[in-house]
Amino acid sequence: MQIEYTPIEGCFIIHDTFFGDSRGYFFESFNRNTFLEKTGVAIDFVQDNQSSSSKGVLRGLHYQNGEFAQAKLVRVLSGAVLDVAVDLRKDSKTFGQHVAVELTGESRTQFFVPRGFAHGFVVLSEQATFFYKVDNYYHKASEGGIIYNDPDLAIDWMLPENEIQLSDKDLILPLLRDTVNTLQF
Repeated sequence: MQIEYTPIEGCFIIHDTFFGDSRGYFFESFNRNTFLEKTGVAIDFVQDNQSSSSKGVLRGLHYQNGEFAQAKLVRVLSGAVLDVAVDLRKDSKTFGQHVAVELTGESRTQFFVPRGFAHGFVVLSEQATFFYKVDNYYHKASEGGIIYNDPDLAIDWMLPENEIQLSDKDLILPLLRDTVNTLQF
C-alpha cells in the first residue's frame, strides 16, 4: 500500500500493490493495521456500499452532519469516475477547497475521504461500478448536500454540462455559502 498525500489534510490517494498472472490478479484492498501505520488514521468500517451508473451520472455532493459524519474509502470496480471531496471542516485552512481524483477499475486506485467532507462522483466511462466503505451508519435526518456546480467551488467535472445527469434530489441542493451555518464538523 502506497499513500499519496493530497493538498487537503486527511485525504489520501491509495495505490495498492497487486499481483497478476495468466489466471487473473490478487490484491489486498484494505488492511486496518497497514492503513494505520501508513496514515496514522485508526478506522473501523461498518458498512460497504456499491452502485452502478452510466456515463454522465453525477452522485453528490453529499455529506452527513455531526455525530453521523462518515469517513469513506472509495474505489471503482469497473469503468472510470471522477471522484471529488470538498472540505467542510469550518476550522480547516482548506475549508471549501476540493480534491478530485480519477478512479478506474484498471488502476485499482482508492481514495480516502475523512469525516467532515462532502463527497461526489461523476461517471466518465460508458458504465461504472463504484464501491465504498463507511465508518458510520447512514442517518437520513443528518444528511446534507451542496450543488455540484457551485461557482465558489469551481469543480471541473470533466464532462460538458449537457452530459451530466442528476437525481431530482441532487438538482435542488443548495450552495455551500447557504449551508455553512448548518455544518457540524
